[in-house]
Amino acid sequence: MQCFYYFKDKSRVARERKSAPAIPNRSRSEGSPSPTTKKTNKSSGSAVSTGSSLSHRSIPALFEEKAQNLQVFTFNELRNVTDNFSQLNKIGEGGFGSVYKGYIRPRNGRGDRIPVAVKKLNQNGLQGHKQWMAEVQFLAVVEHPNLVKLIGYCAVDGERTIQRLLIYELMPNKSLEDHLFNRAYPTLPWNTRLNIALGVAQGIAYLHEGLEVQVIYRDFKASNVLLDNDFNPKLSDFGLAREGPADGHTHVSTAVVGTYGYAAPDYIETGHLTIKSDVWSFGVVLYEILTGRRSLEKNRPRGEQKLLEWVRQFPPDSRRFSMIMDPRLGNQYSMEAARRIAKLADSCLIKQSKNRPSMSEVVEALKQAIQTSETGGTTGPTTDMIEEVSSSTDLDGERNSDDARASEYSRRRMAHLEKLRENADATGRRRFMLMQRAKVQ
Repeated sequence: MQCFYYFKDKSRVARERKSAPAIPNRSRSEGSPSPTTKKTNKSSGSAVSTGSSLSHRSIPALFEEKAQNLQVFTFNELRNVTDNFSQLNKIGEGGFGSVYKGYIRPRNGRGDRIPVAVKKLNQNGLQGHKQWMAEVQFLAVVEHPNLVKLIGYCAVDGERTIQRLLIYELMPNKSLEDHLFNRAYPTLPWNTRLNIALGVAQGIAYLHEGLEVQVIYRDFKASNVLLDNDFNPKLSDFGLAREGPADGHTHVSTAVVGTYGYAAPDYIETGHLTIKSDVWSFGVVLYEILTGRRSLEKNRPRGEQKLLEWVRQFPPDSRRFSMIMDPRLGNQYSMEAARRIAKLADSCLIKQSKNRPSMSEVVEALKQAIQTSETGGTTGPTTDMIEEVSSSTDLDGERNSDDARASEYSRRRMAHLEKLRENADATGRRRFMLMQRAKVQ
């Protein structure tokens, strides 16, 4: 996915930092002022503030309180824990740079080493420092089960080199994007998809409503949802996050940044950023979870390249709705729950941002959909076909048998592909080690 305009400035200090990063002055243009109002959450009845009050402190002020909770690493320490940033330890790469797996000692020096992910920012990236600074500040302040934990950082400003690194808890199951779109991975089960959607919604609701200051995530997409050993989701990559409107203002005016295909149209058109911008992005990802398709896929037929345009042809209440469902799910999902989630996604994708639900309302709707899925509901697309196809009991049994065989075949094939990938990785590692030994000799 291509990104919009990024930051152009980059501050540098000619020394190596051994304390919390300095807080730069942040300028911000707010929307037209309006009284701080509260609206009632339709699902829970709780009051949700639509603006920050005058007494609320900013993220930099909150960061000053919590900066001591972060560990400050030297560059040599991180070089050692990643085996000199070995390619064998590389677990990811993006526009920001590369991510490496490593092991560190607990802060108190007791117990086993802790697996971590070390993000090493690209030294040539113009946006690197500003996004790095934002991520340190936001992740030092926030604390929630569905937000990735920042353990520490490293900042080196020398005459010869500038380094910016972040150290996170390791998320071994990679990202939601990998499991939805990479066919080398086994199919993500229906219940797991629902639990991931709920966990992510709870994380975003916390950013919007659970802190002293409102936080707008601004770059929500499947690749930024990381999964732990038990497939619990955690939001990562806070480089583009912004504080919400303060002092009763309606929005934050800012340069448009984010990922094409996920950003809300009202934000793209006006540059007015609100928490409802995140709600739109969540609606896009909900449809990705249902369909197993990316928001943009240029290799598909023209009418199917844009996910939101394609799914409009199959409304949630129509008999053809099942045609959008990820075929890899087979019939192992609740049709009633799927319809509920599609309707929820549609409400998140309303053009008028003020008419979109809050994330706390989204959380409640997802809980109801999960309850529907667990208590029964229609499984698979059978109800869509009842009015169109009249089949005997024997024929239905044959179809179910065929579906079961197809599902088993798919499961075995995915397992086979995963084994091939592991073998390829092992072969690559052996070749790399042999090349390294040859260089030494």
